[in-house]
Amino acid sequence: MIKKVILFVLIFVVAAQAQQNDWPTATPKSVGIDEKLLAAFDAEIASGKYGNIDGLTIIRHGKLIFEKRYPHDYDKIYADDAKKQSPLNAHDPSGPYNYYSSWWHPWYQRGDMHTLQSVSKTITSIIFGVARARGDLPDIDTPVLKYFDESKVANIDDRKRRMTIRHLLTMSAGLDWNEGLPYSDPKNTGSQMEAAPDWVEYTINRPMAFEPGKTFAYNSGATQILAHVFRVATGMDIEDYAVRYLFTPLGIKQHFWKRSPSGLVDAEGGIYLRPRDLAKLWYLFLQGGKWDGKQIVSPEWIKDSLTPHMDLGPNAKYGLKWWLYPYGPDNKYLAWSGNGFGGQRPIVLPEYDIVAVYTAWNVNPGSTLRTKDAIDRLVGLITDGKK
Repeated sequence: MIKKVILFVLIFVVAAQAQQNDWPTATPKSVGIDEKLLAAFDAEIASGKYGNIDGLTIIRHGKLIFEKRYPHDYDKIYADDAKKQSPLNAHDPSGPYNYYSSWWHPWYQRGDMHTLQSVSKTITSIIFGVARARGDLPDIDTPVLKYFDESKVANIDDRKRRMTIRHLLTMSAGLDWNEGLPYSDPKNTGSQMEAAPDWVEYTINRPMAFEPGKTFAYNSGATQILAHVFRVATGMDIEDYAVRYLFTPLGIKQHFWKRSPSGLVDAEGGIYLRPRDLAKLWYLFLQGGKWDGKQIVSPEWIKDSLTPHMDLGPNAKYGLKWWLYPYGPDNKYLAWSGNGFGGQRPIVLPEYDIVAVYTAWNVNPGSTLRTKDAIDRLVGLITDGKK
């Protein structure tokens, strides 16, 4: 009987450790984080100073040192918006593209996985990097139209023929696209795409406005084309591939990925993950693409991804679907970030060996946490200098 009790206890302890060991843990102080300043930042978030912040997860030196969820009653917060028809709920009133539905947003069916919106774009780029490392995808300077029947594509000209996978990855495809308007504006091209029955067809048929590679124009449809390219080039669904060769090696066991009306994965904004699992993807890049001693993404892909291919001015650069934000003394460092609708911001500060994941659901105008503030507050917590 005693042996059975001991065995039960051992099984319970091992199971509990497995549950907790997504990340080893440490106290903030032990890794050079000012606990009083962290508590003050925590209190500001909880007070609503930055709107609807849902969670903050901080990893330093590979250890989880802070993880907090801030509850909000979204049924109440967006009750009036849910009753009005707008591009944020009109074309999918009871499904996952109703952005005011608390069943779907921001937590997947009110569980532990948070919508990541356009952080999905960066994750799609990471999956491309995995496939390149495994030899399953061609060079990214391959023309996009190679993966289409040109006889079925509208508005073809020499510029569209010169569009490559790299141009899709750097938001410089050259297509006529206006996603700079609020998503609640029916003139927003991204919202128009989500209302279309086939997002890839809608996007590839757009006329060209610029020479590919010359002009940055944020374009969610470009990432959707990448999902199509991936399927044609590899013969596999990009979600299936990610589970096999990226999520499973990193121990990511939970995810949900929305599908577009045509059935293709919503690569531009559809994935949900637990914040601590999202942190693993960013930490993978901080570790040079290795996880548990296995090379998942090549150092060459990481370097290309985090190189500023498009200059968006003094406050931001853009790599292969990575947002790169200057920070630190004289802005000499670059933070590596994703950026998703509503306030999804996974951030790496490589000089300080920090990964942080901010999640939020600020979908209407109002208070929010700016990226610069999100970065500066992290830097301000550090007491021991650079890594």
